[in-house]
Amino acid sequence: MDRQNVVTALENALTHVLERPVTGLHGDIRLFDDLHLDSTTMLEMLMALEDSIGLVVDPEELDADDFVSVDTFTDFVLASGATADPERAAV
Repeated sequence: MDRQNVVTALENALTHVLERPVTGLHGDIRLFDDLHLDSTTMLEMLMALEDSIGLVVDPEELDADDFVSVDTFTDFVLASGATADPERAAV
């Protein structure tokens, strides 16, 4: 799984959670400030990513700094070892 696969999966998850198209994400977009996510939508996004790319999140290891921007979240996902099938992430 590479960065672009993660961003694509994130766009798909956010489109589902926010119930509006989310495309063209780039690294410096802030998840809370620019996309207006809150704790509930963030949890929904994590669950959507769990289903689509097999992201497994240990609540004990969550760090708010991982959720600042698309780049920090992408780094978090890549470090988690999620190994999605890119076609599955696009669903």
